Amino acid sequence: MAKPEVNDLLKAGVHFGHLTRKWNPNMAPYIYMERNGIHIINLYKTAAKIEESNAALKKIAASGRKILFVATKKQAKDIVAEKAKAVHMPYITERWPGGMLTNFVTIRKAVKKMAAIDRMKKDGTFETLSKKERLQVDRLRAKLEKNLGSITDMTRLPGAIFIVDTTREHIAVKEAQKLKIPIFAMVDTNSDPRDVEYVIPSNDDASKSIDKIMDLVTAAVAEGLQERKNEKEGTAEDDASKMEAAAKEEVKDQTEETSNEEVTVAATPEEATAAEETTKETPAEEEKDSKEKDA
Repeated sequence: MAKPEVNDLLKAGVHFGHLTRKWNPNMAPYIYMERNGIHIINLYKTAAKIEESNAALKKIAASGRKILFVATKKQAKDIVAEKAKAVHMPYITERWPGGMLTNFVTIRKAVKKMAAIDRMKKDGTFETLSKKERLQVDRLRAKLEKNLGSITDMTRLPGAIFIVDTTREHIAVKEAQKLKIPIFAMVDTNSDPRDVEYVIPSNDDASKSIDKIMDLVTAAVAEGLQERKNEKEGTAEDDASKMEAAAKEEVKDQTEETSNEEVTVAATPEEATAAEETTKETPAEEEKDSKEKDA
């Protein structure tokens, strides 16, 4: 797992916080100093928190659960969408749909509606509709694709949620807290870190800063996915070798049984004659037996 370098974080501008008058006092432990009316974030603490978050994210990804990335602000949405796609994770970059987590069943119905429209277009049912109805269905499909297209593969609640700017995405934070879903977040000096389990104190307004943090986070997720893949392949190989060994053992047993039968069949004529001769009693022995019975 790539270790975050303080110099790289510095170059990306991760250390710039908000204006001092907009700060949240709960962020005091992560603030290094104040300069020109702006708070400067302590990058050593940021690097340590990134390592901690990455270890947890890697574990979640290796377990096979999904991590939902959320960023609806203009400077973050394209970066987050690109990075999340690269590791095949769901993401929300448009408006947060209310009840996305707490009312997940209804959201899944909307996603299924999108799939149903696609089936209509494939089987020709779509062409039987009137022009007005086709236009309405197309608009509905476009709307669903825009808001929910990125979560079509998310068939159950995510194992974790990663948020850029918790102040802006406060609804997502509340829903995740209600369902006890672990929250990972880029938290600036104007946000409350108490709402987040895994805090990454950083500049959540600059695209360079967001890009740098997302690179480190998605690299950890990719490692977790690769680890899971290797584990699956190793298990498959073990199963194959066990099956092969069992098949060989079975063939060996069958061969031994066949050879034993052949030996028995071959020995039967001579041995049968010998057995008959040995079992026959001599006349003297028969006479002795009859005398004993009379006595």
